[in-house]
Amino acid sequence: MLEKGNIFVFLEVLSCEGGIQSYVRDIFQAYQDLANSGKPDDFFIKSDILLLRDGKDCENPYQSKRLNFYYFKSQSVLLGRFRLATKLLWFILKKQPKQVFCGHINLAPLVQFLCVPLGIPYTVLTYGKEVWEPLPNKYKQALKQATKILTISRYSRDRCCESNHLNPQKFHLLPCMVDGNKFFPGPLSLDLIEDYNLQGAKVLMTVARLWSGDPYKGVDITIRALPNILHFFPEVKYLVIGRGDDQSRLAKLAKDLGVGEKVVFAGFVPTKDLVKHYQVADAYVMPSQEGFGIVYLEAMACGVPVLSGDMDGSAEPLQDGELGWRVAYRDPEAVANACIEMLKGEDKRCNGQWLREKSLKVFGRIAFTERVRQL
Repeated sequence: MLEKGNIFVFLEVLSCEGGIQSYVRDIFQAYQDLANSGKPDDFFIKSDILLLRDGKDCENPYQSKRLNFYYFKSQSVLLGRFRLATKLLWFILKKQPKQVFCGHINLAPLVQFLCVPLGIPYTVLTYGKEVWEPLPNKYKQALKQATKILTISRYSRDRCCESNHLNPQKFHLLPCMVDGNKFFPGPLSLDLIEDYNLQGAKVLMTVARLWSGDPYKGVDITIRALPNILHFFPEVKYLVIGRGDDQSRLAKLAKDLGVGEKVVFAGFVPTKDLVKHYQVADAYVMPSQEGFGIVYLEAMACGVPVLSGDMDGSAEPLQDGELGWRVAYRDPEAVANACIEMLKGEDKRCNGQWLREKSLKVFGRIAFTERVRQL
């Protein structure tokens, strides 16, 4: 027997690739897995998903009897928002949902405005930097009146609470996941070795958006660490995957430090092709500041040792340093020393099979699906 369903409201999920989009798709997949499990629980409830910036032309493998999608992409931003708000209000009045899930802080004031007068509980999903700094009052009030707030790490919860004076008891953690069937150890791709001229190299790798508005992914720090690393491992090359307007600055930095030929900018790589790139890496290096850092899980699932910053949400995927190196994220010397240890391969954290097993046990698809069920 079907009961009241849930309503989800997101900015965009299907029309572009990104960390938030990947995370939300994993939630949809968990819903499908639970609905198909045959267990008599709430995942037999139908849910409606409203997508502000996605259109009907988007490929959607999640459409099903229990997940029904509505698209509001429009050439007029105001028209799209009006249509979404009207549909959401109509659903709330007609269906009296068990709960509304607001998929981004930018939509929270609208969800609050429609839900609170009608006594409908709502949950806001948060991810990272969008809630780390003090928010304008309308967003802060939307969080304070939410029934629950979901976030991906202890660090994001603590930053959000401190900046916006929120009750940490209202927060529930739903960390990111990695699919071990998509990310796994494998033989080196000879095509990639040739394309990137990596013959005989020990490969450091980073996957990051190279955007000047967020220059602290640690690519510049890793470049600055290269001269010290090369002293011990002259065959090292640094493979940087990602695109953005900061690439020219980073390339100039490498050239000025005399390591221009050691840094390979691969540009954008689709998610489906990332696994082959992880498989050519000897170490994954990203001393940045992350809300969580799904890329660390992807690397470890491929058996690659990882390095992160020490003041961010990467504590979760690295399990507080048990699975990888956490260093001061703006310190080239600390990065160099850790990279040298990783390339020597003597530490337990360099054991690829052990890394994969430990990371998937906590953050694999089965563990994530169970967390979604509990929440």
